Amino acid sequence: MRSIELFAGAGGLALGTHRAGFEHEFIIERDRSTCITIRTNQERGLRPMQNWKLFGEDIRLFNYHQIASGIDLLSGGPPCQPFSMGGKHKAYLDERDMFPEAVRAVRELQPKAFLFENVKGLTRNSFARYFTYVQLQLTYPEIESKHDEKWLDHLSRLEQHHTQGVEQGLSYRVISRLINAADYGIPQRRERVFIVGFRNDLHQGWSFPRATHSQESLFWNQWVSYDYWNKHQVSRSSILEPKSKWVDKIRTKDSVLERLPWATVRDTIADLPDPENGEFDRNNVLNHEFRPGARVYKGHTGSPLDEPAKALKAGDHGVPGGENMVVLSNGRVRYFTIRESARLQCFPDDYFFPVSWTESMRQLGNAVPTQLGYIIAASIEKALRIINGI
Repeated sequence: MRSIELFAGAGGLALGTHRAGFEHEFIIERDRSTCITIRTNQERGLRPMQNWKLFGEDIRLFNYHQIASGIDLLSGGPPCQPFSMGGKHKAYLDERDMFPEAVRAVRELQPKAFLFENVKGLTRNSFARYFTYVQLQLTYPEIESKHDEKWLDHLSRLEQHHTQGVEQGLSYRVISRLINAADYGIPQRRERVFIVGFRNDLHQGWSFPRATHSQESLFWNQWVSYDYWNKHQVSRSSILEPKSKWVDKIRTKDSVLERLPWATVRDTIADLPDPENGEFDRNNVLNHEFRPGARVYKGHTGSPLDEPAKALKAGDHGVPGGENMVVLSNGRVRYFTIRESARLQCFPDDYFFPVSWTESMRQLGNAVPTQLGYIIAASIEKALRIINGI
């Protein structure tokens, strides 16, 4: 199926949607350093990136008329800094807000479906009206903002059109959901908003995939069956069982087994060599260099080894702030290596980050977990197959 990827970043969502059955005719990403990462992996022959046509300029300069009609999926993650918890919270006042460009792409390409991802901060009460505005623009992309029209006035026009229930012109059935990646088997407590729309004339129903993993099931495996510790060959005498009434409750709650256990940091990196040891072939384990200097301070305590990682971050509270750390069994902390971070974001082990540690971690902190992108895109692809009669 034919697709276009906007704001591709390092390619996390693009890799996931490709795996789900979509062929990207263009991927668009203007950040120079991130384009270096994509092009390097193309030159290394990494599938499926070899055939990606990368537009490495400002998306506002891209001409969608060069693309033949019939795009099945438009996907991407509009820059999230305007809504990030660690940002300045300017939203529509922030020139980095690229939702208007996402709407333009929908209007000009008229895809059968779209999939956009953004940070949890978009759901904050202070952004509630703007989030409604974004969704209504995606619902009625042909109702454009007039010259010098304030966004609140444009919102009023969209609301009036929406409540009239008139189905004329290009429109989409749009739904959104705040998703915790850990509930889908990704080894991170990463909460992100996903916005999905299907073109109205297709009359296709769709819903977000059901969660497959749970914290309760992880606790059961750790503190009831002890299967988790046995799998990792960790002696029970070396672990301290939590004194929690919640843990006591799940001892007799069979329903926790309806879902798989959350994936943990240990599950994800246990087979990698110790980066502090240095006695391993770095050609076989890419981007696994140890970086010294990790330390704990208020608000930045790292990720426990036997839980999903905290969300990898890219901004002031991420790499420079020291939050991207793992807390080892002995209580010591160290930075995640680039390879460990890439695994937490579900990138394949042969995906190479040729830029600096700080820049690589920024790219990873901004990425969509590849596996999560695949899960949602695969569900969309299934619906599109019905539409296309496949």
